[in-house]
Amino acid sequence: MQWNQTIAEKRLSDMKMSDMPVMAIKPRICTVQKDWFIQYKKLCYEFVRSLSDSVQELALMNLRRDEFMDLLMGRALPANLSFRFRIPLIWGGKLETENMFLCSTFPQSQNLDRFIIEQHNNETIWLPNPKKKIYLPIHSTISGTGGNATADRLSQFAATMNTGRNQS
Repeated sequence: MQWNQTIAEKRLSDMKMSDMPVMAIKPRICTVQKDWFIQYKKLCYEFVRSLSDSVQELALMNLRRDEFMDLLMGRALPANLSFRFRIPLIWGGKLETENMFLCSTFPQSQNLDRFIIEQHNNETIWLPNPKKKIYLPIHSTISGTGGNATADRLSQFAATMNTGRNQS
């Protein structure tokens, strides 16, 4: 069954990602360069280095301090995080940081794989296209009665960074 935008958005909503924007593409099989994986590894490093403008989103990912710093410094990708292409390379996506986003492997990345696979053989494919470099479902960013989770995490992180500097 060919999907339209309403069906795609409903399916994402069923997967608890109702806030994920989508874009339509007409997939065309493209040849991927032989050295794509070498370029991809370099691109991942560039992408991670570009996350310094996404600290608020990173703070909401509940990373440990060492994971947070390793990620920002480009040393290691924490467990349960995945790089994703907005448009897969095989369908004409570019090896560019603008074609990438970061999200949790479970359940978001796995659900997005399922979302795309369910559209197999459709003439138009609806792809996830988050507005930011990091996708966090809206339900994970809402703070409870305890206050603003982002401000709390950033304050806590800043305090530990200052403490570490003062001890040196």
